[in-house]
Amino acid sequence: MTPYLSMAAFALASSITPGPVNLVALNTGARFGFLASLRHVSGATLGFTLLLLLIGLGLYELLARAPALMWAIQWGGVAFLLYMAYRLARDDGRLGADRAIARPSFWTGALMQWLNPKAWLASVAGMGLYAADGEVTRVWTFAALYFVICYLSLACWGWTGSALRRHMGNAGRVRLLNRLMAALLVASAVYLLES
Repeated sequence: MTPYLSMAAFALASSITPGPVNLVALNTGARFGFLASLRHVSGATLGFTLLLLLIGLGLYELLARAPALMWAIQWGGVAFLLYMAYRLARDDGRLGADRAIARPSFWTGALMQWLNPKAWLASVAGMGLYAADGEVTRVWTFAALYFVICYLSLACWGWTGSALRRHMGNAGRVRLLNRLMAALLVASAVYLLES
């Protein structure tokens, strides 16, 4: 397997698998449609790529020397996931155009990646596998490849949500989806605390 194919396989496996950012993309697509979900997808992709680049260019070394900072990032991420789960669980499920519901934005997507322990683990593991020597060309190549795959993977989650939208005609179904997504976010937070 060529290094690029291996990088792509890693990026796909870590981007397409369920995680907090993917679940929000799914829910955003279901609630607001595919095009609206792309704001979140774009922010999340750029936020992750920036994190990946900084890890590859030396941020991980700084964090290894400051374990309290890594602990704060982990707990901040868990708190953010629980907050998102709470908001989903409390939503009444009404979809009317007159509803003023905050859509996850570009900045929410970017922030979610920086508070997402899954993103940190993927960044550290990926750079450890493919650019451990810190060679700048390899770091940038891996980040560029990951950007494309991450964007497409998250967009698939948003598109899947938008495909579910036609089945979300009543508030009960939307509440069910929201509560399922909230439970999965809580499960993600618990899993990340245990790992």
